[in-house]
Amino acid sequence: MAETNWKQVLPELNEASDDAIRALFDQAPVISLEKDSTVFRPGDACQNYLVILDGKVKVFNRAENGREILLYRLSPGDACVLTTSCLFGNKNYPAEGKTESDVRALAIPVAQFNRALQESAIFREQVFSAFSEHLTDLITLVEEVAFGKLDVRLARYLIKQCDENNTLASTHQNIATELGSAREVISRQLKELESQGIITITRGKITIQNVEALKSICNY
Repeated sequence: MAETNWKQVLPELNEASDDAIRALFDQAPVISLEKDSTVFRPGDACQNYLVILDGKVKVFNRAENGREILLYRLSPGDACVLTTSCLFGNKNYPAEGKTESDVRALAIPVAQFNRALQESAIFREQVFSAFSEHLTDLITLVEEVAFGKLDVRLARYLIKQCDENNTLASTHQNIATELGSAREVISRQLKELESQGIITITRGKITIQNVEALKSICNY
């Protein structure tokens, strides 16, 4: 399978009449990471502007008790909002990034990133647009975790993540991490849904038996 290049994931930049930006991306190093590799840790210095070419990266934070909360995922074409924030403020990473699959990413060194940001309007627009979009998603996440009812968030998550057979292959711990909750709390919520005949639970798999009932919980 051919490897993805930046022109495929960022066509708007490739089509722009900015030869300097195209040269910057053509010359930028590409890093390759295996699945379950650490991309960055809390306290790490931010040295590159990363753009995902292939694979997925999850960005999460971990409490002192070991509990994780997923902040967001990065897919091909995405740039990390925390990376951008750290580059803007010359700060270290406050969270952790880890690959969920084999990953290839463009790594633009900070000096070239800063110069391109100053000199290229199209690059500046692309960076700020992506930053704004992901920042809005983060604010929505904070609101949901702080103020949203867990049963509603869980129902919405199950509907969104299930496949065409209404099945989700996941553990209670994974769902808890995704929703910023504790495994025990998620297990209780899932067992309650199962007792109502809305889902069935087997090892590592959840099957939705009554989609309409789930939709009514989250007002879909």
